[in-house]
Amino acid sequence: MSRRRIIGLFVVVWLLYLAVGVYLAADVRLYVGDSLSRVQSAQSVLFSRDPHLSAIGFIFTPLTAIIQLPLTALTPLFPAMTTSALSAAVMSSAFMAGSVIQVSGIARDRGLSPTISIAVTACYAINPMIVFYAANGMSEAPYLFFLAWAVRRGIRWADTDDVHDLVTAGMALGFAYLTRYDGAAAALGAGLLVAIVSYRRPDRTDRVMRVLLDVALVALPAFVAFVIWALTSWLITGNLFAQFTSEYGNSSIIAESGGSGSDTATRALQFSIVELTILAPLFPLLLVIVLAVRRRRHRLYPLLAPLPLIGGVLVFQIYSYSKGSTFGFLRFYMTVILLAAIIALLAVPARRALPRRRLGPHAQIPPVVTGHRRQVRALTAIAIVTMVVAIPVTAYGMTSPKYAPQEFALQSIVMPNPHAVDKKTLDAQRVVRSFSTERSIAQYLDSLNLPDGSVLCDTVYGFAVIAQSARPKQFVIPSDQDFTEILNDPAAHGVQYMLAVPRTGRGESDALNIRFPTLYENGAQVSVLVLEARNQGEDLPNWRIYRVTPAADLLGGGGVN
Repeated sequence: MSRRRIIGLFVVVWLLYLAVGVYLAADVRLYVGDSLSRVQSAQSVLFSRDPHLSAIGFIFTPLTAIIQLPLTALTPLFPAMTTSALSAAVMSSAFMAGSVIQVSGIARDRGLSPTISIAVTACYAINPMIVFYAANGMSEAPYLFFLAWAVRRGIRWADTDDVHDLVTAGMALGFAYLTRYDGAAAALGAGLLVAIVSYRRPDRTDRVMRVLLDVALVALPAFVAFVIWALTSWLITGNLFAQFTSEYGNSSIIAESGGSGSDTATRALQFSIVELTILAPLFPLLLVIVLAVRRRRHRLYPLLAPLPLIGGVLVFQIYSYSKGSTFGFLRFYMTVILLAAIIALLAVPARRALPRRRLGPHAQIPPVVTGHRRQVRALTAIAIVTMVVAIPVTAYGMTSPKYAPQEFALQSIVMPNPHAVDKKTLDAQRVVRSFSTERSIAQYLDSLNLPDGSVLCDTVYGFAVIAQSARPKQFVIPSDQDFTEILNDPAAHGVQYMLAVPRTGRGESDALNIRFPTLYENGAQVSVLVLEARNQGEDLPNWRIYRVTPAADLLGGGGVN
């Protein structure tokens, strides 16, 4: 395929994903919390009352929000980039289209027939989980892209020993870590792969040094990213790993939410198996067949790229959920979709030597094996069936509130039934309405034409209000360097309103609740109730807006340090 056709394929897939993203964000107004939170982080870097780069936050790894900064900068011209989270939709749709190009690139590298190349790539591209996470602005899209990029180069390197492929794979893994923390598991898997392959090269001269050098090339970028991000977080926030130690981090969220949902390791493992089955029901059968065929051909090395890299991520997720350190979200397992697509493409023999810039000294280019036509046709059919069957199974699994709590509401959009009154449909409608109350609060505050720094708000839940506001400078938020000072004496610093949520669940970590424990109940004797908004969304708090009273300088109790 020519470069022009590859670019054309990317543009077509990107525009299709983007169209779905714009529809969900601007028309349906369906948002996923983490995506909207990153939009608010990017907004704070550029348009808060105290703009600075560290406002991007240290709970999430930074790459997704950083990529959105140029799009967020267009907010004065196109407000919907932030208020409708279109910057997130543009980002995720582009990266997911890139992952499709990488999957098709594996087929191109191997010179596979159009039958299996087009079928597997298309099934990957239209898988409902892939489409949804291409459109909703989450980090899954860039994460899948970087994993696919790393695996593609790893497959090449296993045969060609081309250092360019090894370095590129290492760069992709470094970016993967900056996209999601479990990218570290992929980097460890890659290091294991490279160590095994390098150690087993026929040339035994300086074997140990060769292994160390190759492992360093592939793992060092992720390690450097890990160290620099941890040290940066420590220097600015005092936490090396804010995701795990901060009151805004994942560990705190799980504790405040009542746990991850896994009460025993056995049930957690069963749950994870069901999640994997929903996403790739026939993948175990395909893997066994491919392993058997490749073992007979003595060509297991290409499988060492996808299995340790992506398999390591899946093992890490299963282990984390069994330990109660993460939630049982279906999206955390969706890398198995990418793994299934790559294994499907590796099911049939390559019809040409893999591309390379320069053969390494330990290259082992195997002869092109056409195989028996009947066997190739059978393997092609099995690979395609594996990918095709996954589409309806995944679509059905995504309607389950238990196994797909973040996706099951899509059924009410794809197949709306406004007259249904069953619990599942009503719950789905509440999920679709998530953050609509926060949008109304943002519009209400915007209509008051308040000066900068007039509204005191934490971002535990307030990120959704701030992101959907056209006047972000009116908010005083935790990333502002004078936030603690203003929190201790709001009236003296010109604060007119405070946004309050109940002091339960995640609301316990809200800075306003910590400083004023009775704020939500009675205004803590420093403010009067102006407005109460019952939340229309799922698992989101009711809001109260309090106006700071003139006597607010008579605060009781000690300040926040």
